[in-house]
Amino acid sequence: MILKLRKTVAFVGMMGAGKTAVGRVVAQKLNAPFLDSDVEIELAANMSVSEIFSRDGEQFFRDREAQIIKRLLKSETCILSTGGGAFVNKEIRKAISSHGMSIWFEAELNLLWSRIKNKESRPLLKTPDPFETLRNIFEKRQDIYALADTSVMADKDLSIDEMSDRVIEALLIRPDVLEELHD
Repeated sequence: MILKLRKTVAFVGMMGAGKTAVGRVVAQKLNAPFLDSDVEIELAANMSVSEIFSRDGEQFFRDREAQIIKRLLKSETCILSTGGGAFVNKEIRKAISSHGMSIWFEAELNLLWSRIKNKESRPLLKTPDPFETLRNIFEKRQDIYALADTSVMADKDLSIDEMSDRVIEALLIRPDVLEELHD
């Protein structure tokens, strides 16, 4: 089976949901480019996301994030992993809808925590109680993530490869996004 990606697919959801790890594998299986908005922001700024947050603040980061994601959506068709807060921005949601589709990586709070609790690279969690901060962010964003075009449930028992298959199955329902070519 040969699959052709016809529109950019933006992966949205909480930090730790697997957007980047799974995104790389999905892109590879579809023979499509993979882009990570946080990496693109770091390249443009020549500093890490944490450094941007620390030096310029979250609002500055969010403004750059919107600019970069809009630019990426207008470039080549790809699998695009977005930062956890990107989809909260109405402008970004509108741009994704205009140029592609969104897929929410839905995950339970405890799974997210197990994946990110020991990572120093999460600027929003540099608080006295990072789990409580994560829980608050999680609760605030669920209704917004639910606006995505479709969703897949992350499962601790699925490998990255199995999760990528789950994503591709969800995309196959949308022939305007993923087309099955016959030899």
